[in-house]
Amino acid sequence: MIREMSRVAQQHGAINLAQGFPDWDPPAELLAAAKAEMDAGRHQYAVTWGAPELRTALAAKLTRFMGIPVDAERELVVTCGATEAMMVAMMTVCDPGDKVGLFSPFYENYAADAILAGATPVHVPLHPPEYRFDPAELRRAFAGGLKAFVLCNPSNPCGRVFTRDELQSIATLADEFDVFVITDEVYEHIVFPPHRHTYFTTLPGMARRTLMCSSLSKTFSITGWRLGYVHAAPEVIAQARKVHDFLTVGAAAPLQHAVVTALQFPASYYEELAAGYSRSRDVLLGYLDRAGLSYSKPEGAYFVMVDIARFGFVNDVEFAQWMAREIGVAPVPGSTFFAHGENRYIRLNFAKKPETLHAAGERLLKLGR
Repeated sequence: MIREMSRVAQQHGAINLAQGFPDWDPPAELLAAAKAEMDAGRHQYAVTWGAPELRTALAAKLTRFMGIPVDAERELVVTCGATEAMMVAMMTVCDPGDKVGLFSPFYENYAADAILAGATPVHVPLHPPEYRFDPAELRRAFAGGLKAFVLCNPSNPCGRVFTRDELQSIATLADEFDVFVITDEVYEHIVFPPHRHTYFTTLPGMARRTLMCSSLSKTFSITGWRLGYVHAAPEVIAQARKVHDFLTVGAAAPLQHAVVTALQFPASYYEELAAGYSRSRDVLLGYLDRAGLSYSKPEGAYFVMVDIARFGFVNDVEFAQWMAREIGVAPVPGSTFFAHGENRYIRLNFAKKPETLHAAGERLLKLGR
């Protein structure tokens, strides 16, 4: 549905706030590095599980931000984006007939990944508008025999940044019921104060249970480069590399070498990244306020869930298509992300230039008339 709404946006000339990609170029240094690597003849396969230079730079970056040592040789596999990373993780730890827990709402790939691995998704609700979980509901899911639990933090689509206490409660259940935790942490650097990102694998005892999936797409505005990775314990990565090899062989070699440049950016890059997205969030939320629309304020990532119940449409898909056609802004129907019949929400993304957001905002004001 996300990509479908991008096609609807193009059809009606609407501003696309559906699919989550920025409308600006990556850093100039990164583009120059990509050209240099292609000019240097990096056109053949890299090492299947990731070019050594990339894994070394990635391990150094993760060590810096997580505060724990990461072994480039034994704890990383480079993938074709976080999409493949999640599939690799799922197929590494799950067999047909297993159960996989995940919060609802969830990014639409997670349930599909479980099904493709032959596993059964088990949904645990995050309750709007604050999108918090009920500990009793979570315990029941774990007690039901999960093999793995999927955790997106910061969360797409709802923008929650889970607190350390919330994460610790998940970790406690994972230990008690012997469950792997597959994390999607692609928005790790897009977190808004006072909230802070906690890497799940850094919690006591979780390094052996966690398969951390992430990508370089969101951090460096290169969603089309398809560079992701899985970080896990050596015995897990040894198996994940086999799955990855049979799925895709490897990510694009010249781009793997080029992105080393970005991984060496100073701390100020990440600070400005979060600050820039915070400004973008404030622009879009300002227009939502002026239009009188209800929403859940994002704590991280670059999405906002907006309540459309007062408009009286039969369902959110109908509303999203009407909005693209008549208002000129394309959202994603919220039902895309929920396990069970939820039609009250749309998702908008604010990974756009200020001029794009202002243009979209002026159109959104028509919803308040």
